[in-house]
Amino acid sequence: MSDSVSNEEPLEKTDQETTVGELREMVGQFVGERDWHRFHTPKNISMAMAIEVAELMEHFQWLEGEPSREIGNDPEKLAAVGEELADVLCYAFALANELGLEVGPIIRKKMIKNRQKYPIQEIRGRYGHNDPNPTSGQ
Repeated sequence: MSDSVSNEEPLEKTDQETTVGELREMVGQFVGERDWHRFHTPKNISMAMAIEVAELMEHFQWLEGEPSREIGNDPEKLAAVGEELADVLCYAFALANELGLEVGPIIRKKMIKNRQKYPIQEIRGRYGHNDPNPTSGQ
């Protein structure tokens, strides 16, 4: 059996050089090679994703807003955050694979809904419609 990410595959391909389809295929191949399909039910994948999101959140727990942004300046911490984000995204792709969801269209549809729900002229500089202290946009 082959491994879905070989040592010859360029690991540093940028987002512009990588398609969603390639990532989904990579995750699907990884799952298939290990005969994990029977474990990858939507329930199990969504629960595993929630656990990985919690692990991602641990890196920011107790930090204020700006210090949480400063993690991006620490290569070691940024790499650890990247590992957790990769876990979250891999499970998201696994769930899309399991349910046959096309990621591009569902994100585009969701962004259209979000634009309607949060129009720029009403929400710019605010965290939500009930923000008592908007910073701009009014």
